Amino acid sequence: MKDIDELRAEFEAMKEKGDFCTDGTCETDEEVDLKDYPSYTEALYAQIVAPSASGIYLSRWDIKDIADAAGDSMAIHPRKRMFELLMKYAVSQERMQLVLDSLEEHMERKIEIYEEFQESFPHSKVVFEDKIAKARKTIRSFPHIMREYF
Repeated sequence: MKDIDELRAEFEAMKEKGDFCTDGTCETDEEVDLKDYPSYTEALYAQIVAPSASGIYLSRWDIKDIADAAGDSMAIHPRKRMFELLMKYAVSQERMQLVLDSLEEHMERKIEIYEEFQESFPHSKVVFEDKIAKARKTIRSFPHIMREYF
């Protein structure tokens, strides 16, 4: 079994080789080709709602709040169904921009919470750096989404 010093040495070696990226600017961080998915809604779901991709977990209540802020009233359903309904609402460029603006505002609030955790609990910084980087990358992709969607 490896002890903590061996794990630290492996981690440092990984950092020196550049195999560790938390700021969202790695060479492998390409824009997702949304045409690779069967539907645009599924592509956006995979890019925005999946916390492994966006760094932010969106609960059903979060999606409801985002929809409300964008001008849509929605009942609670499974998350995927709620996101599909939100995308059905965002049929015009204006509505999609409202949804993305609301989503960005929501994600920025989550980033602020992550940053508070980093300040309050310095050892958690490495955990939240990745989430923040993914969230910022997702927010930066919103203009690309608008160009592709419309």
